[in-house]
Amino acid sequence: MRILGVASASAALTLGLAGNALACDISEFSAVAKCDGAKGVISVTDKDPTGVPATVTVYLESNGADERIVGSQKVKGSREGVTIDFEENWKPEATYRIHVKAGNQVDEDIKPNLVTPSEACKSSDTSTPPATPTPSPSDEASSPATPADTPTPSEPESTSPAPAGEGTPSPAGGGSNLAETGSSSNTGAIAGIAVALVAAGGAVMFALRRRGASNAR
Repeated sequence: MRILGVASASAALTLGLAGNALACDISEFSAVAKCDGAKGVISVTDKDPTGVPATVTVYLESNGADERIVGSQKVKGSREGVTIDFEENWKPEATYRIHVKAGNQVDEDIKPNLVTPSEACKSSDTSTPPATPTPSPSDEASSPATPADTPTPSEPESTSPAPAGEGTPSPAGGGSNLAETGSSSNTGAIAGIAVALVAAGGAVMFALRRRGASNAR
């Protein structure tokens, strides 16, 4: 009987330890505040190998009291862990209380309370204006060519030169007038000499004729 009693006690202790090992525990839950782009997220992970369904509720704390409820979700954990996300545009160094209710096994908060990082989430897309592109030599070479000059119309072939003397301007300086003036000043002397020569010649001819006539007699 004593042997049976010891065996029964050992079996009960073993079953009790096994039951405690397979029970859901608050230590299997963890929470972290992170960023999803520019949006804040509070992630809660359940690593319960028994897969006991649990309800997770997140509260924003203010001065040690609940300010508002962020949200509540159900999760069924696993040995690898199952994560659920709560969208929350949290502020830097804000405090959140995460409460877990899993059947009759867990009904308490994750300790300690979650405190967010000291920097808020930032967008990964920087809105810096694009730099003005510098034109490359190829761009400069591809500029539109200057249009060809408009051909100048040639003069009509039917146009004939003006006849000489008509509308032709007189030589500059009046050179022709000076020449005419010089010739006219010598004309009187030349004419006088010519008349004298003609008269002398006529007299000579007259004398020769008379001499010839007298000799004929």
